[in-house]
Amino acid sequence: MNIRPPLLVLLTGIATALIGLALAGLGTWLVLLDGSPYYLLAGLGLLVCGILLGLRRYLGAWVYTAVLVATVVWAVWEVSLDGWSLIPRLIAPAVLGIWIWSPWIAGRLGTDRSRRWRWANIGLSLAVIVLVFAMGYRVSESRYLVISTPSGWENKDSGSDPSVADDAWNFYGRTPAADRYSPLDQINPTNVSQLKQAWSFSTGDLPRSGENKGGHEFSFEATPIKVGDAIYFCTPHREVVALDATTGELKWRYDPGGDMSHNVYQACRGVSYFEAPTGTPCPHRIISTASDLPRLFEVDADTGKLCDSFGNHGMVDLREHMGIVPAGFHFISSPPMVINGRAILGGWVYDNQAVGEPSGVIRAFDATTGALSWSWDMGRTPANAPLGKDDIYTRGTPNGWGVYSADPKLNLVFVPLGNATPDYYGAERRPFDDAYSSSLVALDVTTGQERWHFQTVHHDLWDFDVPVGPSLVDLPDADGEATVPALVQTTKQGEIYLLDRRDGKPISPVEERPVAQGDIPNERYSKTQPFSVGMPALRAPKFQEKDAWGATPIDQLVCRIQYRQMRDDGLYTPPGLKPTLGWPAFDGTSDWYGSTIDPVRKMMYINTTFMPFRLQMIPYDKGLQQGLYKPWGGWGQPYPQSDFSNNPEHGTPFAITVDAWLNFLNIPCSRPPWGQMQAIDLLTHKVVWQRPIGTTKNMGPLGIRMPVGLPTGVFSMGGSVATRSGIVFIGGTTDQSIRALDGRTGQTLWEGDLPAGGNATPLTYLGKDGRQYVVIAAGGHGGLQSRNGDEIVAFAVPKGS
Repeated sequence: MNIRPPLLVLLTGIATALIGLALAGLGTWLVLLDGSPYYLLAGLGLLVCGILLGLRRYLGAWVYTAVLVATVVWAVWEVSLDGWSLIPRLIAPAVLGIWIWSPWIAGRLGTDRSRRWRWANIGLSLAVIVLVFAMGYRVSESRYLVISTPSGWENKDSGSDPSVADDAWNFYGRTPAADRYSPLDQINPTNVSQLKQAWSFSTGDLPRSGENKGGHEFSFEATPIKVGDAIYFCTPHREVVALDATTGELKWRYDPGGDMSHNVYQACRGVSYFEAPTGTPCPHRIISTASDLPRLFEVDADTGKLCDSFGNHGMVDLREHMGIVPAGFHFISSPPMVINGRAILGGWVYDNQAVGEPSGVIRAFDATTGALSWSWDMGRTPANAPLGKDDIYTRGTPNGWGVYSADPKLNLVFVPLGNATPDYYGAERRPFDDAYSSSLVALDVTTGQERWHFQTVHHDLWDFDVPVGPSLVDLPDADGEATVPALVQTTKQGEIYLLDRRDGKPISPVEERPVAQGDIPNERYSKTQPFSVGMPALRAPKFQEKDAWGATPIDQLVCRIQYRQMRDDGLYTPPGLKPTLGWPAFDGTSDWYGSTIDPVRKMMYINTTFMPFRLQMIPYDKGLQQGLYKPWGGWGQPYPQSDFSNNPEHGTPFAITVDAWLNFLNIPCSRPPWGQMQAIDLLTHKVVWQRPIGTTKNMGPLGIRMPVGLPTGVFSMGGSVATRSGIVFIGGTTDQSIRALDGRTGQTLWEGDLPAGGNATPLTYLGKDGRQYVVIAAGGHGGLQSRNGDEIVAFAVPKGS
């Protein structure tokens, strides 16, 4: 049915008036919260405009122009010419302006003589739209380019580690130093644009029924290792797969089996390699873990068969001395660190569920026999004291779930620790919990004796686990006359700690600074926190009301109201009964993927994410009444899993809800960029460059996957690798791309499409054909909601190029 023009004008007037009423009503609420008065005034203007249009008065169109011009002036005053900040303020109003001044609306209100004014006003609205997107692209392409010059860029050393062949990738981070640096330079800035997909392999491991729903996450986070002519990796459901490194053809696969339906995470970041002593059965071994029940196993790297001489016919039961471990409460998410004959691991525990969860003990096993070499349990004195037959490791202690790094010369393994459980209520923590939570611990590889530890957060109430072991690098001392064995430790809260790895002493200054205090009864709050003042902070600036974002003025306004209702005293604002802003929160600005180090140029590369969360403590009994979680009878009873956002913290007086701060269109309430890439000079401690990374392609409002995207910078999970040729390869982003960046400037030199989210760290190596390959797992990430898949994808420069 055709709508007659007068009726179309009437409907437009009604719609405009309703929008005005919404803005005025919500704007009044914002004013009462001491927020911006703009929305109230703009809403009243639109209300008048709508009434006049409904009365078929030509003045209504001019009232709208006045509101639009005032909106442009206000927007530029509030956020300057930041294109992404202007989007919610100006795009929808400009589009509405085009419609109101179109021939179907204003053309039915005025005379032919007013036609020139109609097109002038339409031109004004179009100019506003062009300005906004031009400024957005300007921010993306130029604002974040080179800030300083890298001081060691011209160093010509190869950076080879003699313990790992140049063409190999034997550890998760290529070497035990976890620098993720390759001395290969066949792919270089002049030919990287020629990279093409060389092969791909489909594992067949995809989300099963119930996964990626209700807080259960399926994520293909594996970084393969490359030993000899094969690459080895694990799938999210823990199959170990071996492929020909040059062709991608399947060599073998091994499935440890088991029921993993209770696991809230289906993820496996990688496997480890061990070369057994000469004459030992099963001389070349792949070490991995099963996650139905925590088990450590070894398979023959050549055949994929269990190594019968290891443990109990190839398996070691990791539940020994652990006490009660309900299904899904404990498994190993990262590859064991295999160094100097030991396989060293900790494990993941089900965060924020209860007091007295399974122990965070760190254990080392003889990599040849599977016998326990030592255990480090902070609840014992000394922590590496042997256990009696019936002893149980101390329950509820901080756990080391991330990837470890090691220095074989110093015989040290570096273990990143999380929190004592639960994360957000700490009144019942024990002295050793508070001493080691969110710390980096250096342990002797042979004995498990602690050499030193360094705490990154005191009495952590934010789930700021140290998510990954440090990257190791040798740096000149202050006089430039000697070399200091250093490490770079990244954190969720955006602090970078530069320490001497021999004793844990800061190389770059660390300063205790006062932080906000909380109001939860009986809780303890640290009065200060350690800030790494000598290194750049990777987090976003403190949030302000004007930073609230959306697709339109209305959803942005809702976010502004929500922000005014929250407590935000900056980093380390403690969770309380009033909602607080987590900026960052448990996912951090960087997570389990850590940093990449170019040991030759002394450059550090890291991708960061800026995702706001809303945290609120709730009295435990009130949460039960609201149905946020179910009661639980204790460790002898089946565990009632709750939604991911609702953390019951059984055994404490308070639960907590932790939700991504999204508006009703499922868009973050924070302005872009949502993701960046940074380069830091480790000699000068300065940022060399930073720029947004990723586009909104394959994401969008209400979960719609858009075929094209804006270069806003997006969320990422997965790290980078650097090469001798000065290239940095990274996937990680939600837009299903892998990129090659110029390590000196950050500019994108090449971009390749992936069949699913490449939310893993890539690797690079030489194949049998002499070509350098770049390989990444493309299977998506449940938390980021990137598209799931099951492929390993390899890129190389075509033969003969």
